[in-house]
Amino acid sequence: MLIPFAAAVVVGLVVLWPGGAPAHERTGVGFDRQMQSAKVTKVLELPCKDLNASQTPPNGDTSTAEGQSAQSRADGICKKATIEVSSGKDEGRTFHEIIQPDSPRQLRTGQEVVVAYEPKAPEGLQYSVTDVNRKIPMALLAGIFALAVVVVGRLRGLMALVALAISFMVLTFFILPAILQGSNPLVVAVIGASAIMLIALYLCHGLTARTSVAVLGTLISLLLIGLLGSLFIGWAALTGNTDDNTGLIHGLYPSIDMSGLLLAGVIIGSLGVLDDVTVTQTSAVWELHQANPTMGWRGLYRAGIRIGRDHIASVVNTLVLAYAGAALPLLLLFSIAQSSVGTVANSELVAEEIVRTLIGSIGLVASVPVTTALAALVVSADRSPAASVSGGVSGGTLGGTSGGASVTASSTARPSRGGGRGRRRKP
Repeated sequence: MLIPFAAAVVVGLVVLWPGGAPAHERTGVGFDRQMQSAKVTKVLELPCKDLNASQTPPNGDTSTAEGQSAQSRADGICKKATIEVSSGKDEGRTFHEIIQPDSPRQLRTGQEVVVAYEPKAPEGLQYSVTDVNRKIPMALLAGIFALAVVVVGRLRGLMALVALAISFMVLTFFILPAILQGSNPLVVAVIGASAIMLIALYLCHGLTARTSVAVLGTLISLLLIGLLGSLFIGWAALTGNTDDNTGLIHGLYPSIDMSGLLLAGVIIGSLGVLDDVTVTQTSAVWELHQANPTMGWRGLYRAGIRIGRDHIASVVNTLVLAYAGAALPLLLLFSIAQSSVGTVANSELVAEEIVRTLIGSIGLVASVPVTTALAALVVSADRSPAASVSGGVSGGTLGGTSGGASVTASSTARPSRGGGRGRRRKP
């Protein structure tokens, strides 16, 4: 089953390979601006009234946020920062940036920043600070993460990092450019996610029957997520165009199906958690078989599904809380506006995330019984002599374990009463 599927994925990668993102003329809006590196060389503190000559004078009303901001800009102390461009054709060029006292970003001398360049603007206004350069702390954090994974996970941790790098390459060099080239986002997402799944799972967990069961369970769950996503995204009339970024994408590439892009995001976003659930369930069933080789597939399924129920409860709660945490500013705005729960849920901006979360959760819930049943059927089908007298067989066989160790059944566990039916023993 999996060999033809893997072959189809390879064919899809070859046929839809984009060869790079299409070029376009920059709009100068949002992320579609020319960015350069720069450094703050000097910061002077001056009265705001000397620097904000063109500002509208305050009217004395400080009961609103606008009034408070105008008052602080008139009476407060502002900063005049000198910025030196450190990359691009204007390297060494300096310009000035005025930082208001109520600005959320306060610059300091020596700070690395990111500046936007607008060639059509007047010479003194071509550059402006857009963000802080965070490359060093981000790189340090990534290094700590990689070190922790390798120290704890050892070889498997190293393979997980390699799989992560490959997944990022598939996303960067195939999925994103192919969508920009006009390919169907759903087809691209399915092929790209399948490639990531095959590479990551087999690379991290080995070419064994256990891994193949996890792959098959993940594939079935992804198909369910795709079907439910197509149905409910269309039924709920979700356009996928809910913010400035998606609006800019649609403006630059009108041929992109934004609702299809939304569905593609649901599939790719669900893949990471699906891998965790299916691998865990498969490993649980294999370990149960190793502990009691006489247990039949029904007993293995019942024991495995009890483990899966705990996994379901924690994973679903994690997904909901992850969305709530990411959307906390948005939820605060709705709370300030005193909107009802129904009004909030009905808005497309929130409904899109609700549909995304619920569809992904349904796929995760379904993956537990599907993967557990597949694992129980496969591992209980091993009728070799070694399986009847030992607690495990080599990793390359049907009942393979990661360690490849073989321990006699008498030294690991006693067969439970009822054997293949998996009944619990009474005390």
